[in-house]
Amino acid sequence: MANKGPSYGLSREVQSKIDKKYDPELEERLVHWITLQCGDSVGKPQPGKLGFQQWLKDGCILCELINSLFKDSKPVKKIQSSPMAFKQMEQISQFLAAAERYGVTKTDIFQTVDLWEGKDLAAVQMTLLSLGSLAVTKSDGCYRGDPSWFHKKSQENKREFTEEQLKEGQNVIGLQMGTNKGASQAGTTGYGRPRQILNN
Repeated sequence: MANKGPSYGLSREVQSKIDKKYDPELEERLVHWITLQCGDSVGKPQPGKLGFQQWLKDGCILCELINSLFKDSKPVKKIQSSPMAFKQMEQISQFLAAAERYGVTKTDIFQTVDLWEGKDLAAVQMTLLSLGSLAVTKSDGCYRGDPSWFHKKSQENKREFTEEQLKEGQNVIGLQMGTNKGASQAGTTGYGRPRQILNN
């Protein structure tokens, strides 16, 4: 798994396209947010993709991040740094499960190997971006940082109408449907009839 050699041909092309999606500016913003959210104890990574991956690889920082977004019951009970690969991957999986519970959609969640093996760090960025957007949108006091770092997600705006209002709406012809005011069939000719040309 971790001892994978270089890729060639099509797989190299695909990996190159995935690597191009990685955003160094977004990395900077995410690192700043995570350090504010979790505290200075998490430290800062070396700049660049590899440093970002090594910083998050054991899953401890991710678990601390998701725990900081919950007020009472923390979703990840035990956060423990371990040199063993399966323990690190397990912690990443716990973060992903907690992020989904928090409200991040399945399509926005990266796979464990995307981070642990560094296969798709752009997907990791997208998950963290989505998590930040949700935290800003919920505005429950758990989010720390500048709200302008993430866009707010759209929220449901449910409206209630009375029966009377619904009945009134049935009598209105919307302008999208056009209007028939002033329209008549006067002067129209039947189909297939030739145009009359009179010479005097």
